[in-house]
Amino acid sequence: MSKRELIGLVATHLRLLQQSIDAFDEAAAAALKINRTDLRALDLLLEGDKPLSAGELSNALSLSPAATTTVIDRLQRAGLADRIADPHNRRRVLVAATDTARDAERQIYVPVGVAGFEALGRYTSEQLATILDFLRVARHVQEEQTTRIASTQARLYPT
Repeated sequence: MSKRELIGLVATHLRLLQQSIDAFDEAAAAALKINRTDLRALDLLLEGDKPLSAGELSNALSLSPAATTTVIDRLQRAGLADRIADPHNRRRVLVAATDTARDAERQIYVPVGVAGFEALGRYTSEQLATILDFLRVARHVQEEQTTRIASTQARLYPT
């Protein structure tokens, strides 16, 4: 098989991987009875042990403050997030994942991590280094292309 054909197969399988990740996220959101934007916010809250401000969530999600408030409200109603007082600033409210959210993380995401770890165990250290390099390059390409589309959107589809 030629290098060009292999690149084509890699591209096809990346698209299929993205579709499978998308389907997994859809199933996770459905299981939690939240929408995909809420799931993205929950992922950010679960990412670390530190609560986030509404502004930090807004920036990370590229949402307006009002839309972020709505997301936080929905996560709070679902029992997945709580608003807590900032211990360093009485006027600031932080958002933290709840124990229910951490439990959902263990049930939904930990098994994926375990399965992925086991699957990657079949590769040598050198192969894993190549895979890691590829993932970094692929992410960089995606981020560049996201910026390109965002900056040309108005020109592509004038109103």
